[in-house]
Amino acid sequence: MHVRHHLVLTGLPLAAAVGGIAAPAQAQTLDLSITIPRLSVAEYHKPYVAVWLEKEGGGARTLAVWYDHDMKNGEGTKWLRDVRQWWRASGRSMSFPADGVTGATRAPGTHTLRFAAGKGPLGQLGPGKYTLVVEAAREVGGRELLRLPFAWPPAGDGTARAAGTSELGAVTLTVRR
Repeated sequence: MHVRHHLVLTGLPLAAAVGGIAAPAQAQTLDLSITIPRLSVAEYHKPYVAVWLEKEGGGARTLAVWYDHDMKNGEGTKWLRDVRQWWRASGRSMSFPADGVTGATRAPGTHTLRFAAGKGPLGQLGPGKYTLVVEAAREVGGRELLRLPFAWPPAGDGTARAAGTSELGAVTLTVRR
């Protein structure tokens, strides 16, 4: 597995993006854009993708898992352990399909997700330093993991970007207050 990431914060001084001043909870969101690259390979399978949060000094919280959830007898779940870092962090303790978290695998292209404070899998986040993690694993392919750190609650709008080199393309996280 080859892991490479770049972090670019725009719109805020670094101190404002990493440290935080409390903002109204009702408007706080995480907007995520994940690009799955089109690969020229003999045998292509859509990747399994997991998105989760890690709190500094705390546990993991799964936000989304894309896999073949429509397979007979739930057989798609047996390959979830191939998304190794997520599986170790929180996947093995989950029941599938997970309401509000499970989704189908995605074709190459850019896919967007929005998570609102107090709703769905994001729920209520306590103040602190977090890392949003995106991991992809593909049958007859590779595995890739990208990490995007941010502070919660956000002091203002800020954007973090990471660039994959194989199984993931551009990943952008915009934290809005």
